[in-house]
Amino acid sequence: MTHIKKDFLKDKKHIHFIGIGGSGMFPLVQILHGMGYYITGSDNNPGDTINFEREKLNIPVTIGQCAENIKGADLIVHTAAIMDDNPELIAARESGIPTIERADLLGLVTSWFDNCVCVCGTHGKTTTTAMLTQMFMECDMDPSAVVGGKLEAIGGSGRLGNSETMVCEACEFEDHFLKCHPDIAVILNVDEDHLEYFKTLDHIIDSFHHFAQMATKTVIYNGDDDNSCKALEGIVGKKIISFGMQEKNDYFPKNILHQDGRHTSYDLYYHGENLGKVQLNVPGDHNILNSISAIAAAIESGCTPQKAIESAKVFKGAGRRFEIMGENKGVTIADDYGHHPAEIEVTLKAAKKMEYRQVWAVHQPFTYSRTAMMLDEFARVLQLADHVVLSEIMGSREKNTYNIYAKDLADKIPNCVWFKTFEEISSYVMQHAQPGDLVITMGCGDVYKCAKMMLEEK
Repeated sequence: MTHIKKDFLKDKKHIHFIGIGGSGMFPLVQILHGMGYYITGSDNNPGDTINFEREKLNIPVTIGQCAENIKGADLIVHTAAIMDDNPELIAARESGIPTIERADLLGLVTSWFDNCVCVCGTHGKTTTTAMLTQMFMECDMDPSAVVGGKLEAIGGSGRLGNSETMVCEACEFEDHFLKCHPDIAVILNVDEDHLEYFKTLDHIIDSFHHFAQMATKTVIYNGDDDNSCKALEGIVGKKIISFGMQEKNDYFPKNILHQDGRHTSYDLYYHGENLGKVQLNVPGDHNILNSISAIAAAIESGCTPQKAIESAKVFKGAGRRFEIMGENKGVTIADDYGHHPAEIEVTLKAAKKMEYRQVWAVHQPFTYSRTAMMLDEFARVLQLADHVVLSEIMGSREKNTYNIYAKDLADKIPNCVWFKTFEEISSYVMQHAQPGDLVITMGCGDVYKCAKMMLEEK
C-alpha cells in the first residue's frame, strides 16, 4: 500500500472536492479549510452538509457537476464512488491537474500527527470516534478529528486542533484504512462486510491484521470477538490491550445498570482494579463496548483514568446514530446510519428495550451487493421491529448486476411493505403509526430525508 508524502500539499492552494457533501469528505474539508486552503466543491445532491459548507464556511459549492467547476484548482479530491465518466474528473485528467482519492488524502492527514488514534471495526466506528473526540476535548487535549458523522461539540465532523493528537475513523472499505498512519489502533470488531471486494471473511481478517501491525505504539482490540482475536495473532513489537464484557480482558465492566433503555452505568475495571463508575447517555450494550475502547484509548493518549471516565457522560451521541429527530402526532422519529445486519440488530434491540408502544423500522438498503449477499440476514434482523417499511435499494456506487430489488427483501419479512418514494413512505407511516410509537429510519444513504418528511407530515 503506497502512502502520499507528508509535504504533498506544500505547493497547493486551491483544492476542489467532487462530491463535497459526502460524509467522508466533510471532515477533510473542515480541516483543510481551517488550515487556510481555498476550497471549492460540487455535488449532485443538496443537503444539510452543503448548506453548512456554504453558509458557515463560505465555501463555493456547485450543485451539478461540469468541467468548468474545477477552474483554478491545484488539486482535485474525489471519492471511490465517483465514476471515471464524471465530467470534472475527465477535465482534471485532461488538463493535468493532480487528482487524489479521499482515502489517500485522509492517509496523508493522519501522517501529520505524532499521536493518531485510528478507530476501525465493522460496526461502531463513528460513535466511538465521536466519543473519543469528545473525551479528548473534555481532557483539554485540543485534538484534530475526522468523524464519519456529525458531532455537535465540534460543529460538524472534522476539527483542526492545536496538538499532536488526532482521532480518525478508519474504514476497511476496499482497504482504505491501510492508507492511514495509526499510532494507536482501536479494533472494535471484525465481521463480514464489503464481500464484493474482500470475497471471504479470512481476507477481511487479514486486512485487519495488517492494520494492527501498522500501529506504532498500541493496539486496543475486542477480546470477546473471535475474529478480532484472529486478526491480532502474530502481532508483535507494540503494546496490546484487550477490552470486552468478559473478565479475561484487560478492561471490562461490572455492575451494568440500564436505566429506561436510554442511559447506562457500569463500573470499569482494569486488570481487576475498579477505575470508577462510567455513566453513558447512549443506549445499548454495544455502546458499553464502544465507551470502554474509547476510555482505553484516551488513557493511552495521556488522559487520567478519572478524567476519561468523567468525560464519557458528556457524550450525547453522534449525528445519524440513533439520533432522536423529534416528535409528530405523538410519534417519536429517530434516524440511524445502520446499514449492515449486525448494526440494525443492536439498534433495534436497544429500541425494543425502551418504553415505546411499538417500533417501526424504515430501511433503505444501500448497495445491491450487500443486499443480495446478506438478504436472509437483513430479513431476520428487521423482523425485530414491530413494523417494517422498505424503500428501493439506493445502489450507490454500483450497477444492479445482481438483479436484486426491495421486493425480494420485503417478501421475506411478514407484513412488510415497500414504496418507491420517501413521500409514499412518509405518508404511509404517519397514517398508521400510533402515539407512543418509535419510528427509526435506517441506512447510510439519504433515508434521513424521509425522517424529516415524517416530522413535517400534516
